[in-house]
Amino acid sequence: MPNQSLNSPKADILVIDDTPENLNLLSAMLTQQGYKVRSVTKGSTGLRGANAVPPDLILLDINMPEMNGYQVCEHLKANDRTREIPVIFISALDEVLDKVKAFAVGGVDYITKPLQLEEVLARIENHLMIWKLQKQLQVQNERLQQEISDRAKAEEKFAKAFRSSPNPIAIATVSEGRFIDVNPSFLRMSGYCLEEVIGHTASELDLSKDKEALTQTIQLLPNTESLYNLEFEFYTKSLEVKIILLSIELIDLAGVQCALLIANDITERKRLENEFISLVSHELRTPLTSTMGALDLLAAAQLGTLTEQGQKILRIATTNTERLIRLVNDILDLERMKFGKIFMRKVKCNAADVLTMATEEMQAMADKLQVKLIVHPLAIELWADPDRLVQTLTNLLSNAIKFSKPGDTVWISATLTEHNSIELGKNEHSLTKDTLLPNCLFTIQDQGRGIPKDKLQMIFERFQQVDASDSRNKGGTGLGLAICRNIVQQHDGKIWVESILGEGSTFYVLLPLTAS
Repeated sequence: MPNQSLNSPKADILVIDDTPENLNLLSAMLTQQGYKVRSVTKGSTGLRGANAVPPDLILLDINMPEMNGYQVCEHLKANDRTREIPVIFISALDEVLDKVKAFAVGGVDYITKPLQLEEVLARIENHLMIWKLQKQLQVQNERLQQEISDRAKAEEKFAKAFRSSPNPIAIATVSEGRFIDVNPSFLRMSGYCLEEVIGHTASELDLSKDKEALTQTIQLLPNTESLYNLEFEFYTKSLEVKIILLSIELIDLAGVQCALLIANDITERKRLENEFISLVSHELRTPLTSTMGALDLLAAAQLGTLTEQGQKILRIATTNTERLIRLVNDILDLERMKFGKIFMRKVKCNAADVLTMATEEMQAMADKLQVKLIVHPLAIELWADPDRLVQTLTNLLSNAIKFSKPGDTVWISATLTEHNSIELGKNEHSLTKDTLLPNCLFTIQDQGRGIPKDKLQMIFERFQQVDASDSRNKGGTGLGLAICRNIVQQHDGKIWVESILGEGSTFYVLLPLTAS
């Protein structure tokens, strides 16, 4: 038996025997061993006591007047409250003991008189231990049954929600990205039937422009566990392009890691949003240009001399107007790139020249904020639009400088690399076939505040910033990284970021050396 508290009995034992001498002997023996003992001389009294406060074990004499031990045991086993209590029969050696009947009515053991202390204790402890283990097993079985029931109910609720959801939902394996189930909304959006989807990957079904993008995103899940509001271009079976917001959760199905993909079709919303942004941007550009001209006249004192307070207000107005102009220009740039109205004028250019131009353009800003720039150029030819490439690198350098502290260092470099040595976001990915050739990898590393893990994917989306106050405090528009991504993608390249919160971030731009 397990160790008990000094004030707590080892077990509660009920002794039913019509012989007072036996009762006294058993009570003394068991009490001395730390058991609580209740003694009665009649079977009916024992039944009432057992029903009122069920004991842990019953010692029951067979030969008693009015009601013998077999009858008492039958009554105990017929009562839900007492049926599980182990019953040990007691019989004298010269009495006829019907062993078969003793076990048939529910007894677990028997002891013969005269009683031996060691034998009595051994049998009691043995059956108490068995009874305790049975109770534990019963509790565990009940808990398991409840868990099974709860899980079945949860699975039933999930299945109903999965089938009836207006949002397209799919389940795919993490290892290969193969669909194992999709709901009717997904089939309606995609135009495929269930048999055409199950067992296939997004790449095999040509569901997106970048065939490997969705599979690679799914393979990030073991590290991120969830990804939210990722914007994808989704191709239907009829080659219609839809814009979807995709949220992905890591789930376990029968020991297999799977991805739960929930899509939100925002095609119409994006169309209206783009029309609105384009309209507003064009309508804002003319009055902003006029406003900026008026502010320049005031700053040049051509309309009179301003007081010191007036000059201060003028500087604030000029700064805010410049920021608005940058915002409008960024929006227009992004929209034109997206709809193919800006073409990359690719020529042979030198990576070292591009790095030098980008660094020289940002040197004044770095000096003003007391940030040191270190450049490691690489003299290698690229097939790229040098102006757009400089725009990308200056944008990344601007962010690195803005989020650095005085005295920090920002490094920018270019290296020649092959896809086998590239690690994207600390998760190795098989890049597309065009990256099997040598590539140029631009790296911009800072010592700034870093980016939270849950923000790494979304910072390349429009109007997404790590901190909402950055647009005010740092003068950003929330579009710079979206423009960078668009420029890089139009060069058949890739852009990503790695970051450690509080230690800094490293942005990577991977570009092919030759025209695709």
